[in-house]
Amino acid sequence: MPMQIKTPRLIEALSQLDQLTNWEQRPRGEMRVGLEPIIDLSARLGNPHHAFRSIHVAGTKGKSSTSALLEAGLRHADISVGRYASPHVEHISERVSINSRPVEEAVLAEALFLALDALRAARTEGTAAEAATWFDMLTAAGFLIFRDAGVKWAVVETGLGGRLDSTNIVASDVSIITNIGLEHTEILGKTRAAIAFEKAGIIKPHSTVVTPLDADDKAGAVIAKRAAEIEARLIRPDFSGLKTIAERNVAVADAALDILGELGVEAKDGRTVGGWLIDKAAEQESQLPGRLERFVVTVAERRVAVALDGAHVPFNLEAVLDDLSGMEGFAGPGIAVVAIAADKDAAGLLEVMSRYGVSPIFTSVSDRFRSPAELRELADKIGLSSDVIEDPQKAYEKAREQAAATGAWVILTGSLYLVGVLRERIIREAAKG
Repeated sequence: MPMQIKTPRLIEALSQLDQLTNWEQRPRGEMRVGLEPIIDLSARLGNPHHAFRSIHVAGTKGKSSTSALLEAGLRHADISVGRYASPHVEHISERVSINSRPVEEAVLAEALFLALDALRAARTEGTAAEAATWFDMLTAAGFLIFRDAGVKWAVVETGLGGRLDSTNIVASDVSIITNIGLEHTEILGKTRAAIAFEKAGIIKPHSTVVTPLDADDKAGAVIAKRAAEIEARLIRPDFSGLKTIAERNVAVADAALDILGELGVEAKDGRTVGGWLIDKAAEQESQLPGRLERFVVTVAERRVAVALDGAHVPFNLEAVLDDLSGMEGFAGPGIAVVAIAADKDAAGLLEVMSRYGVSPIFTSVSDRFRSPAELRELADKIGLSSDVIEDPQKAYEKAREQAAATGAWVILTGSLYLVGVLRERIIREAAKG
């Protein structure tokens, strides 16, 4: 289960935040039309985002892992670095880290209360921040924490889209758009080009943007056009010969760090920073929960390979299953424990599972998710064998038992929230051998 919050002040702060609009916890059919609330809120807090330089990261797949690689690389240069990420898997403090360590609960609580004070003042005065959302408040708190910790660089991951995302108040030196797939189409647009327009909104004039998307790709063309309009340099890392998600993430992070080197950023030992900072140790340190994690558990004296990945977009899931197919223990048919939110492309996700020989067991984690019965109907329509077990713990137990009996492997997917519910249990099981 997700880790329990222990600090009463943080429990109280989050209770107050939960009264605000939270796009992560409600059906989406609209989105705000400007950044005025976060701009006003930040101004009331002394514009903490002006206290550090930043790298801004957006994308459909790999943005969290790329951000973690950048954090690890800068930390290896002995540069004080913060990372702002979303969503979290097991504890909200995962969203704000300093030098690769999640922020302490008490520190997060006090920053949130400062943001809440600013919100109350805005409501009294009737200014734009009175409409601040849950994510606005957390973003402002994260930037306050970075300022007060004296971080020199922050790696800032967008929450949703980019152009109108709360994080887009940072004046980033480098922006990264890892890739573009169809996601949040009810908000960001129905095509990859439309979604690319939203994500390209993080590019700042006269800065540098890194993206592997080619100019002849529809989404890549939108990004290139935007970069040209605001005189931003566009860098495309070379993916030739790179087969896995991890390898491509490293190439993107390498390119971004090389740009910092060109800007004159130096490690504490005087060397110019660059892609050399991301070595095997940095790659290991940057592994995030719920992103292509792999374990081996023993069931009835048989070893079962278990993967955790919160892929909730068909584009993501296909990349994950493609990578797994080349890894030890993941050959042949698989069994997926699956929960899918109501606003996700369930039919697309199931079609990917069908092509890769993965049989789903549908489960439920909250009322924001599609019912397992509805998912089973979708699976039946494409001839995909499936099962329904409402309780995620029992669904996982059934999956691993079936895998042990048939020589299959298991993946938990469709939702990082589902991963958070089961991850601690799987880690314990793997530790037992």
